[in-house]
Amino acid sequence: MKSILILLAIMCTAVLHAQPKQNIRGRVVDLESKSELIGVKVSLVKDSTVVSKVGTDVNGKFVFQDIVVGRYALVFSYVGYKDFVTELNLTSGKEFIANVELEESIADMDALVIKDDVERGEASNEMAMVSARRFSVEETDRYAGSRGDPARMASNYAGVSGTDDSRNDIVVRGNSPIGVLWQVEGIQIPNPNHFAIPGSQGGPQTILNNKVISNGDFFTSAFPAEYGNSISAVFDLNLRNGNTQNHEFSGQFGVIGMDVNAEGPINKEKGSSYLANYRYSTLGIFQSLGIDVGTNAIPKYQDGAFKLSFPTKNNGHIGIFGVGGKSDIDILISNEKNPDEIDLYGENDKDQYFGTRTAFGGLRYTKSINKKTFFSATFAGSYSSQYSDHNIVVRHIDSTSNEFVVDSIYDLRGYLYTTYRLNQAINATTKINRQHVLKYGFTSDIIFYNFQDSILRDFGVPNDYKSRWNADGTTLLLQPFIQWKYKASDNLTITTGWHMLYFEQSNSLSAIEPRLGLKYKMKNMQSINFGAGMHSQIQPLYTYYFHDLDSNNNKVYYNDDMDVTKSAHMVLGYNKAFKSKLRIKAEVYYQYLFNVPVEVASSSFSLVNQGSGFSRFFPDELQNTGTGENFGLELTIEKFFDNDIFFLITGSLYDSKYTGSDGVKRNTDFNGNYIVNGLFGKEFKINKKNLLGIGGKVTWGGGSRYGIVDTAASNVQNELIFIDDQYNEFQFRDYFRLDLKINYRINAKKVSHEIALDLINITGQQNILGLTYTPGLPDGRDIRENYQLGFLPIFYYRIDF
Repeated sequence: MKSILILLAIMCTAVLHAQPKQNIRGRVVDLESKSELIGVKVSLVKDSTVVSKVGTDVNGKFVFQDIVVGRYALVFSYVGYKDFVTELNLTSGKEFIANVELEESIADMDALVIKDDVERGEASNEMAMVSARRFSVEETDRYAGSRGDPARMASNYAGVSGTDDSRNDIVVRGNSPIGVLWQVEGIQIPNPNHFAIPGSQGGPQTILNNKVISNGDFFTSAFPAEYGNSISAVFDLNLRNGNTQNHEFSGQFGVIGMDVNAEGPINKEKGSSYLANYRYSTLGIFQSLGIDVGTNAIPKYQDGAFKLSFPTKNNGHIGIFGVGGKSDIDILISNEKNPDEIDLYGENDKDQYFGTRTAFGGLRYTKSINKKTFFSATFAGSYSSQYSDHNIVVRHIDSTSNEFVVDSIYDLRGYLYTTYRLNQAINATTKINRQHVLKYGFTSDIIFYNFQDSILRDFGVPNDYKSRWNADGTTLLLQPFIQWKYKASDNLTITTGWHMLYFEQSNSLSAIEPRLGLKYKMKNMQSINFGAGMHSQIQPLYTYYFHDLDSNNNKVYYNDDMDVTKSAHMVLGYNKAFKSKLRIKAEVYYQYLFNVPVEVASSSFSLVNQGSGFSRFFPDELQNTGTGENFGLELTIEKFFDNDIFFLITGSLYDSKYTGSDGVKRNTDFNGNYIVNGLFGKEFKINKKNLLGIGGKVTWGGGSRYGIVDTAASNVQNELIFIDDQYNEFQFRDYFRLDLKINYRINAKKVSHEIALDLINITGQQNILGLTYTPGLPDGRDIRENYQLGFLPIFYYRIDF
């Protein structure tokens, strides 16, 4: 801490006394057709006072030059369109670029219709009516405990549970994280996290750096018809374009990583640009500082991203993009000497070598064909692989030193899963008139896979292996859609649509997936929202190819004909906005899951419980006869950033149940019953140009579910096994965490510095993650409670110039 204060003092003395200035630029287009809007009045407002006004040019562009740094609002006004307001924090190190889409009013074209605060924070997707929120990149830096991670930031939203410190799994309304669809530049992407376990959608650290992504949308239910292959939630993101006029650079160094970022024009006259980022982990710093992160192993990861932007003639655009990351970790129990140490990520009797590789990239072409129609096409590819090798460590405790001594090490199991995808997404939006809008298109994924896995037949007999996965091939996922928006008035909007999903591997066809949405605005900045829809999702790909050998030594695939899981959603919402930039939002929902894979033999197993943690699941013969249901009530109280302060309070009461093949209704693994989040932030102006920010977050939620351990079966299987008929009957104590973030930003001439300290779990709360199987420890207990991370300070320094 002393060194941090010294660095802060040195930097403060280097700041010039003159007020730093910076530029604000952007472009304004129509919401549906994406055609440029000429002559839009753009007002720059500070503390309710208009500082300056400009109009958009023939390309819909605008610019404010040499503006003193600080917080501002941009107000966009155009005859026949609803007013739009966006806030910004202008720093000296980077220009602020705002790309804005205005919604046309269906009222008298000579009248100006004001967009009131009831719509603030809602999704930018014009078809979203309910359970949707605009994702703001700035919030990933502003919110305490978010660590610059979009998934961790989403855990602050109503209906989302984030009570696992080791991972960023998105658990929405009691659903498995498997149900989340990640989409970037219009295509479905692989799990966008380092150390991603097969069959999961989360991980310890994202590869989606918040310095290269733009604002997007997050949906928690009843999403529009263009989204498919998801029964839980959708995260729809894009990579931002680089600055078209000036070269800009930034660097960041901190406890969990260091990264560099560069962007600028390729050709100023043509408006082309580049954006590139690279990040490398520095988690070894934790060990040197003596900070316990739950493991003695040092996770190593790196990732990068780029986007090249080329405007074309007649209002077209080509974007070439790519994102990739790799990660490796060696958890070596054989190196441990202290019998009292338990590794959060490891097992007590195995050395583990694990790594992942993920990459996706392609080309996206967009064009406003005319004032009525916008066209978009993305052609891309993705690659993901996971490898793991586990070695049995036989050891004993020396009676003299009371330390572990290794007797022998031999191979137990290993796997290598590799998946390639060729992605295509083509869609168009046609504004028939001010009242009617159509959006239509399709996505297709050609999937190439290779899954290899083997394990010892007998733990005591080395070199006698059994194959569990040995499959390679190709399959197809096809999803067409069409949706229609009808604006009966400026107060009433109705959307309806149809989605279809076909998966070649199992010949699964979900032919009719209707979607419906409604939004009705009332007086006094109130609105009622409704949404309903049918959704489906294929199973994690590797689960289709688990096999055994018959009496003739031929491979028999248990689950290659599994059907898709299906879900029916229904949501009713209410919004109320106040003049003080305060909003209250409430939603009540019901979700029915069916066609869920469960075991053919009578048991409590269901695929709705899979997808979190660091272990694969090994399905026996499955059938699509399971069901589930989720229902609950959510409340959001939010004050958007105003007068240097903001806060967000969300609460959810819910119940999540499922039924396995034994016909018994049980709690799902994710049924915490309630979750409450409270965030706040306050900024203090220092010398009229620098900022001191203080923010906090508190999370309180129901504990994880567990059952009675079958000790005998656990000893035989060498892993944790629960008694089947008592699965998930019990619940651990509540989860509680308090975070605090302090950051100081210095604005010098053309350069800005930021120093931040994010204090995770400042009370050192011992939250229970679950039970773990740890045989051979001196106290004789084979089953122990596994605790989550304790106090974790995260420091970073950032420079923009």
